[in-house]
Amino acid sequence: MTSSTVNKSGVGALTLGAIGVVYGDIGTSPLYTMKEVFAPAHGIAVSPENVIGVVSLILWCLIVVISLKYVTLVLEADNRGQGGIMALTALALKSFTKGSRFYYPVMLIGMIGAGLFFGDGVITPAITVLSSIEGIEVATPAFKPYVVPVTLTVLGLLYWVQRHGTAGIGRWFGPIVLVWFASLAGMGIANILANTEILAALNPLYAFTFLRANGWFAFIALGAVVLALTGAEALYADMGHFGRKPIRLAWFLAVFPALALNYLGQGATLLSNPAAAVNPFFHQLGAWSIYPLVALSTLAAVIASQATISGAFSVTQQAIALGFLPRMKILYTSSHEKGQIYIPLVNWLQFGAVVFAVVVFGSSTNLASAYGIAATATMLMTTLLTFFVVRYGWNYPWLVAVGATSLFLAIDVALFASTSLKIVSGGWFTLFISVIMVTIMLTWRKGRELVFDNLKSHLIPLPEFLKSLLDTSLRRVSGTAVFFRTEGDGVPHAMLRNLLHNKILHERIVFLTVISTDIPTVPRAERIRVELLGNNCYQVNLTYGFVDFTDVPADLVMCSEHGLHIDPVETSYFLARENIIATPGAGMALWRESLYASMVKNACVAADHFRLPSDRVIELGTQVEI
Repeated sequence: MTSSTVNKSGVGALTLGAIGVVYGDIGTSPLYTMKEVFAPAHGIAVSPENVIGVVSLILWCLIVVISLKYVTLVLEADNRGQGGIMALTALALKSFTKGSRFYYPVMLIGMIGAGLFFGDGVITPAITVLSSIEGIEVATPAFKPYVVPVTLTVLGLLYWVQRHGTAGIGRWFGPIVLVWFASLAGMGIANILANTEILAALNPLYAFTFLRANGWFAFIALGAVVLALTGAEALYADMGHFGRKPIRLAWFLAVFPALALNYLGQGATLLSNPAAAVNPFFHQLGAWSIYPLVALSTLAAVIASQATISGAFSVTQQAIALGFLPRMKILYTSSHEKGQIYIPLVNWLQFGAVVFAVVVFGSSTNLASAYGIAATATMLMTTLLTFFVVRYGWNYPWLVAVGATSLFLAIDVALFASTSLKIVSGGWFTLFISVIMVTIMLTWRKGRELVFDNLKSHLIPLPEFLKSLLDTSLRRVSGTAVFFRTEGDGVPHAMLRNLLHNKILHERIVFLTVISTDIPTVPRAERIRVELLGNNCYQVNLTYGFVDFTDVPADLVMCSEHGLHIDPVETSYFLARENIIATPGAGMALWRESLYASMVKNACVAADHFRLPSDRVIELGTQVEI
């Protein structure tokens, strides 16, 4: 087999995988978008002009926002092959020092985007599964009382299986969703052939005519049109797993054609039968198709939800590595795929929020209000970050940067303004989740700064300390002691406490600094740096990217390549466990300091995060006032 054949085969497999994982969310949008646009609350009459105008608006939003903005422009803004709001934030921040006037605003935009992503991660499973199960109401209203219980059962099973990982069943995602897209296309073609008048929607003038003719009502309806764009962030976030080319191929060869045909088909259905506006998707083929469509759409909805759940795990992992969130317990569910992770706390908190959303809102129509604002606000944050990358990261002239992003920014602002009208009717839920997440991230980052400043004020320079200490006749025992210290720090507090209580030193002392960078991965050859400090003392720096697997004992073995031989059996790891004391005065508000102290107390212990052997770890406490 030639290398070119292998390449084509690899791209083909990745493209199929992208269809299943990347586009599951946007692929289920036809379930509810048209239904919500023509919901009675929006006041849009189901007339031929409005139907053609709405379909035209949806199609051209897909072309401009998804095809041009995300697939063409944003996918170019990769952080060494990785995508997503956290990777984009790290890429944008690279161009600024911490003292720059842009650093904090860019970081805040990234945090807001991440907070909105978590809100979107709650709404997506709720609305996709709920809207698919609602199809049984079309068959007979007698099933209506069972929609919510069945939805909760499906979601409960989905979140329960997360701990086992999805590597096994994941191989079926692509083929199943491909069948889904084929079904969307097939239904669309059948209805287009029955009423070819809908093909006029391919002309963008009909979209502008609809907006002009309906004025305020069209502006309100934009908040429902945006539902056709939900899932746009997923295609960027999953770039690290599938690559730019497969994601683009999947969109242009399968996803966009299927979506366009189905929206045209739903429009044709409404032209022939305006009463079908109550649920255009399930009225496309008649009563005989409802139950098969419910089954297939539920599978597609579960896969779309799975992609969102996995995305929440990935974004959390990246946020922890970048210092935006406290350490959490991360389990790797696959021995050969590092991207397969499970974070129990995130999983069950998200499940609780999803259950709340399903029970409180009760229908996909009610959830649509909460969904739209999450999608539009996230898209707005992405556009702003992309501007900083184009202007300051790629060093394009200011006019070019503005020209490349201004159209998208104008569209994002219009869509966000429309969805913001629904804050009271449901948008508050997503914003509430986002505000909580942004508050947590800002508090954690500021708290870390305050702790570092406190420790720095009591810093004892390491070289002078070692010189005075090693000149004494202090007893040294066999073995290696590894003391963790932060970058630029002085003598580790764990070492001071150990000397205070045990009054001994090991024959080999390693000061270990674990550095998290704003790049996704650090090559193994560049991960470690060893510096001899004298008297058998060493400074070792281990550098990780924000998606790297952190295993300190395994990586310390590489020290032998630099002349430092560490025997794992004779190595002890000394950690300082900080007890944070919240005090009134300078720093943060007392409630935020208390929140930070609580997060530190409940964070995953450093020993677990760094994969240290539990029987070789010594923790020594230290109190820090902030």
